Amino acid sequence: MSFSSRQYVPCLRWKQGEYQALFRLSSNAQVSIVPLIEIPEIGYDFESGTNSKSIDEHLSKFAKRVKDKWGRHCLVDMHLIGSSERMNSGQHPFAFVFEGLRLKGVLAIPVIDLKQDYACQNEIKAIVATDMRGLCIRISIEEATKPDLATSLGTLIQQYSVGIDECDLILDMGAPNFEPIDSFGKLLETIIGKLPHLNEWRSFALIGTSFPQSMGGLKLGASIIPRNEWRLYKSLRRRLIVSGIRIPTFGDYGINHPDVLLIDPRLAKPSATIRYTIEDHWLILKGSNVRDYGYGQYRELCQAVVSSGYYSGTTFSEGDKYIHGCTQGTESTGRLTTWRWVGTNHHLEKVVQDVANLSVA
Repeated sequence: MSFSSRQYVPCLRWKQGEYQALFRLSSNAQVSIVPLIEIPEIGYDFESGTNSKSIDEHLSKFAKRVKDKWGRHCLVDMHLIGSSERMNSGQHPFAFVFEGLRLKGVLAIPVIDLKQDYACQNEIKAIVATDMRGLCIRISIEEATKPDLATSLGTLIQQYSVGIDECDLILDMGAPNFEPIDSFGKLLETIIGKLPHLNEWRSFALIGTSFPQSMGGLKLGASIIPRNEWRLYKSLRRRLIVSGIRIPTFGDYGINHPDVLLIDPRLAKPSATIRYTIEDHWLILKGSNVRDYGYGQYRELCQAVVSSGYYSGTTFSEGDKYIHGCTQGTESTGRLTTWRWVGTNHHLEKVVQDVANLSVA
């Protein structure tokens, strides 16, 4: 299994908003996407000072939900789960997750970085040997510039007894300062051109985002924020074509920021927001906090999207259909999770369209 530069690799933290967005995708989008699924952190109970649930509770429904909500080729990353965690049975979480996916018939590939501990390595070796689908290696920009990268990758691949052509490589930018885009593109062109065995990897993707870490810094009403990762990719792609360098598959973090913020829910006052992806930008509509002002304000926010001049229409995505329904009163005002799937679903459909519309040359 592999993915091409004409597909899209969104990195999605596997929470309800994200998996409901995947579930509601059109058939065209489904075949164009290979999701990088991050199993989210367990969660923290600020009152008790402990994890909010056990690792068994946290992972118990994962495989079933991936089957029910996606059911296709996917990449699974567990770096947000602590290395010391074990199931009540003593089983390693990696083994538990992939055993469940295997039983459900999900074609999943483990995602690793350059820093797995010994116990995790052993479990992944067994998964790779059993499933025979290879693995995916995820490296940061900082790691990509280290002089010993070739040695590190070679050692890693040898440990798992696979060939380079059985491995996918993901270069993860995280959430860098993209500006100026032209200069950053030149730097990335150099970094990509020097990646070891660039043309031998089964697949190669570049992911990153410029999405805000928090809505707190945004004003009430409408804000337009550049999608710098997409603007960079288009510029970089043109450079790579001219240079004859392999073009990576585009990836991003959906409508999320990659960093995990630990926020005490007892103190949090999240705002009502709609995150709406448009050409080269996001349109973000922000209301007041939902604790004090409720969810009814979403009807006004939806009306602002529909009348903004950026609305894609009811047939563009299930998310767009919901937005229109909310303005008409045929859909409820929902909750925060509702608006995460609405925004993510629209975003995924939009990026699939963006990638498909890139010129061949």
